[in-house]
Amino acid sequence: MKEHQIQFRVRYSETDQMSVVYHGNYVPYFEMGRVEWLRNKGISYKSLEESGIALPIVSMTINYKKPARYDDLLTVITKFKGHSSVKIEFDYEIRNENNELLTTAHFILVFVDINTGKAMHPPQYILDILKD
Repeated sequence: MKEHQIQFRVRYSETDQMSVVYHGNYVPYFEMGRVEWLRNKGISYKSLEESGIALPIVSMTINYKKPARYDDLLTVITKFKGHSSVKIEFDYEIRNENNELLTTAHFILVFVDINTGKAMHPPQYILDILKD
């Protein structure tokens, strides 16, 4: 499965005075999608960290097409783009309940050894999951 979707409603606290989602709140939306994509593949962030692996973002590009607003039902679509020796890439879309494209994004993350802070190759079990 290369794609996973989650849905949630925009909370009032995530918006500005115009009831538009503040731009900084999109990064957590994408993180929610990525965490659930991984969980759906049998990988939890918590278990990664417990095994000494971090997965920090090293690059992100976000394109805002239309605003998301208070109480909108949003769908975050997370798509596995690919991986290299130490990197993993995801593309995202956020759509509203009318299926209008609101935002797109591309994130690159790196597998890092928590103890040394250095980039590392992911363990074989992760590579096996990413092949599917």
